[in-house]
Amino acid sequence: MESDIEWHNARALLEWQLEMGVNETILDVPIDRYALDPLPVIAVKKETVPPVVVSKVDPVAIASKMAESANSLTELRTMLEAFDHCELKLGARNLVFSDGNSDAPIMIVGEAPGREEDQQGKPFVGRAGQMLDRMFAAISLDRRAQEAEKSIYITNVLPWRPSQNRDPRPDEIAMMWPFLKKHISLVNPSVVIAMGNISCQALLGEKGITKLRGSLQQRHNFDILPMFHPAYLLRNPSAKKYAWADLLTLKARIEQI
Repeated sequence: MESDIEWHNARALLEWQLEMGVNETILDVPIDRYALDPLPVIAVKKETVPPVVVSKVDPVAIASKMAESANSLTELRTMLEAFDHCELKLGARNLVFSDGNSDAPIMIVGEAPGREEDQQGKPFVGRAGQMLDRMFAAISLDRRAQEAEKSIYITNVLPWRPSQNRDPRPDEIAMMWPFLKKHISLVNPSVVIAMGNISCQALLGEKGITKLRGSLQQRHNFDILPMFHPAYLLRNPSAKKYAWADLLTLKARIEQI
C-alpha cells in the first residue's frame, strides 16, 4: 500500500518526530494485546531467612548463681563487683558493701547508700548513720568495737546508690536479694535488723513499717526485727520512743542468746 504523503512531506514529518525525541517505530496496524497469550510467570524462589533469636538475660538467675558460688565475704564482694546487670552500678562512685564486725551477733540491713555513703564506700556514714550509732550506743553496741559481742555489722539491700536518692525499685530489690541472702548466711547473725520499709520489703516481702516494727519474726532461718529507719526518726522525733522500745526488745533478745 502506497502512502498518499509526498516524499518531501514524509521526510519533514520524520525529522520533526526525531526532534521531538521519537526513537522507536511501531507497526502499520494496531495490536490487540489483551488477545495475546500472557507471558509465562517465572517463579522466583525466595530465600528463607531464619528468625533472629534474641536471648533474654535473667539478672536474678545470674545473681543467684554468682552469689551461691561465694564461700566468704571477700568472694561475695568480688562477685558483686563483677555483677554488671544492675544499672545503678553505672552511676555510682563506689560499691557500698558493709561496715562493722562480721562476727557481731547483730546485723543491720539498711535500704540503699546515700550521697555520703556513695562517696566513702561505707553504709550509714551521713546524718542517719550518726543517729544509728547513737541509737545502738544506748544499748552498749558499737560498730567500731573490737569485741564481737559488743559490735554490730551493717550492710544495705542495694550496694549502689540510686540516682537522686530515690527508693529502690522492686526489680532492683529482687536482683540484689540473692547477694543479700548469701551475705546474711555468711555472717550468720543472731538477729537481723530490717531498718526501714525497703528492708522489710526485701527481707519479709511486706511493707508498712509502722505496723511491722518491734515484732521479732522468723524468716529465712534467722530472726528479723523491723525498726524505723534513722532518717525517719530525724524527720519525726516523736517516733524515737518507739525506736527505744525496739532497742530494748533487741537487748532482751541478745541477753537470751
